[in-house]
Amino acid sequence: MTSDKTVSLIEAKEEHFAWMLEGDSAGSRFGLTLPPGGVDSPHTLELVRKMTGKLLGLFGRGTWLVVDGREVVGLCGYKQPPGSNGTVAIGYGIAASRRGRGFATCAVAELLRRAATEPIIRLVIAETSRANPASLRVLEKNGFERSGTRIDAGDGELILWKRGSP
Repeated sequence: MTSDKTVSLIEAKEEHFAWMLEGDSAGSRFGLTLPPGGVDSPHTLELVRKMTGKLLGLFGRGTWLVVDGREVVGLCGYKQPPGSNGTVAIGYGIAASRRGRGFATCAVAELLRRAATEPIIRLVIAETSRANPASLRVLEKNGFERSGTRIDAGDGELILWKRGSP
């Protein structure tokens, strides 16, 4: 990664999701703020909340708040616990009002650093829509290689990515 931007990753907990869903932009309980329009839609936040609960129960970690200064600008994490072959899929999203500033590239770089400390993780994979060039660049900047494609009913053609080896 060549960006000089930095972000912090804070482990996402149930109370963070409740706060983001309430839309309390001040977030005084956590010393954090939300960007205009929030981090993501309530539907997406609920999906990530449920996924996070499962990850915490099975793996003990897995979703992080992406923080710039004191503002939560996005979320990133594992989509499921690492498989028996050492593979973990990642996902990330940045608030619409904060896109195009390098936050996703930095968040993925930090997520990769964390994955590298997990002895069980040997391969990190991701999927991006062909229609999302910004996300394609995020993965390329972080050293991912294209590994194929698949068709998704909702998103159309997805490009599959990998970094590492099983």
